Amino acid sequence: MDTVLKDKLNEYCKRVELGIDEFLPDAHTRPKKLHSAMRYSISAGGKRIRPTLLLIASELFERKSDPTAAAVAVECLHTYTLIHDDLPAIDNSALRRGSPSCHTKYNEATAILAGDSLLTHAFRVLSEQYSTEPNLAILLIKELAQASSSECLIAGQQEDIENEGQAIDADKLLFIHAKKTAALLSAALKMGLYFCQPNESQLSMIALAGYHLGLAFQIIDDILDATSSSDLLGKPVGNDAAIEKSTYIVLLGLEGARSEAHRHTQKAIDAFKNLGGNNLTLLSLVSELEKRIN
Repeated sequence: MDTVLKDKLNEYCKRVELGIDEFLPDAHTRPKKLHSAMRYSISAGGKRIRPTLLLIASELFERKSDPTAAAVAVECLHTYTLIHDDLPAIDNSALRRGSPSCHTKYNEATAILAGDSLLTHAFRVLSEQYSTEPNLAILLIKELAQASSSECLIAGQQEDIENEGQAIDADKLLFIHAKKTAALLSAALKMGLYFCQPNESQLSMIALAGYHLGLAFQIIDDILDATSSSDLLGKPVGNDAAIEKSTYIVLLGLEGARSEAHRHTQKAIDAFKNLGGNNLTLLSLVSELEKRIN
C-alpha cells in the first residue's frame, strides 16, 4: 500500500475511533457488563472498511454536514452482525479480530444483548445526530434499515445457514453474497454520498460500484479463509470447509475465485470512474482491497 493511501486510511480510522468514543455509552454505564461488551466488540480493531467507505464517499463532491456519526452508525450495525455471526448457533467462532469473540469473553446471553443493543444504537445515533436535518436523517435511516433488513443482510445470512452442507449453484451463492455482504457496503457508500445531495444517476452508479466491491470483498474473504492463517486473519480459518459452507472456492476453485474477484473489482473501479468527483482515494482503496491478506 502506498504511503499516501495508508496515511489517509489512518486518518479516517482515527475519525471513526473518536466518533465511537463520543457516540457510544461509556463502558461503565449501567448495566456495566452489557455496555462493556458493546465497547469491547466495537473497539476490537478491524479495518473499519464500511465507515471508511462512507467517509470517502462523503468527500466525492461538496458537502456541508459532518458524516462521522453516520460512519459510527454503520460500524455499530456491522459489529452487531459480527457478534451474532460468532455465536454457537451460527458460526461458533471463539476468535474475532485476534481476540476472544464477545460470547467467549462474556457469555452467550450478554453477546446476544450486546449485538441487539448495537443494532438499535445505530439508528439512535442517526436520529439524534441529524435531528436538525430531517431529510438527511430519513435518507440515512432508510438506507441502513433496508440494507440490514430481512430482505437483504439477514436474508443472506439465513440462506447461508440453510445451505450449509449442501451443493448450491452460482445463482444462490450470488444471492447470499449480494445480500449478506454487498448490501451493507453499497449502503455505506450511498449514505456517504447523501451528504453531497446527489442526483439519482449518481446514487445508481455508486450503488453499482458498491455491489461489485461487496462481491469482490466476500470472494476474497472466502479465499483467505481457505488459504491464510488464524494469526494473520485474527479469526479462525478453515471454518467454511469445516461446516461445509458453499463458497466461490468450492464452486470455482481457487484460481476461478481469484478471477471472479478480479472481475468484480474491475467493475467497481469502472463504476467509480464513471461516478467522477474526488474519486482517486476510492479507486486506490478498491485496488488495494483486492490484494489484501487479512
